Amino acid sequence: MPVGAMTSDDLDAIFKALADPTRRRIVDRLAARPRQSLFELCAGAVAEGQPAMSRQAVSQHLDVLERAGLVRVEWSGRTKLHALELGPLKAAQAAWLGRYLAEEAG
Repeated sequence: MPVGAMTSDDLDAIFKALADPTRRRIVDRLAARPRQSLFELCAGAVAEGQPAMSRQAVSQHLDVLERAGLVRVEWSGRTKLHALELGPLKAAQAAWLGRYLAEEAG
């Protein structure tokens, strides 16, 4: 997502997606290992000692992340793979967060 194209609605979608701790854990998992299937994301939560989540619940969280542009989807045969997309985060930083972060650093 180009920086100039970042709208208030885009920022709202990104921050809404990241406001949920479950979605942040999904982002963390995808950052650590991209191209995970829904099954792998569900199993990863259990492997990390977190409560089991239904495929439907994880799928709904992925949908929010995808609508915000934070998750990219590709197909490998019949398997839908999910990967983290950093472009919207970088655009949000440049469009809005950066002005506060720059003030802090200076």
